[in-house]
Amino acid sequence: MNQSKNASQQACQSAFHSQAGACVPFDSIQDPGCYICNWSGHMIRIPEDGVTPGRSPMINIVGNEPLYVTKIADNPFVSVTKARLLASNFDLPVNF
Repeated sequence: MNQSKNASQQACQSAFHSQAGACVPFDSIQDPGCYICNWSGHMIRIPEDGVTPGRSPMINIVGNEPLYVTKIADNPFVSVTKARLLASNFDLPVNF
């Protein structure tokens, strides 16, 4: 892993909480909201049912390296236009 990617992951791990702008590993998401994939710029909407234990839909991505996402809003159904603005305010890539 290159040095800049490692520094990015360390910064992401140090901001491990659920407020907007917080970067978390995808498999550690515990709160509903709108998230941006740090690896691709895609938007992920996580509704309350997506994080409630024992409920559907359950989302799971498995890989060799952790995938980081940044929460941009508490509302998972924020409009696409506003999500683009919020992502750009956090200097995140936008690919939606």
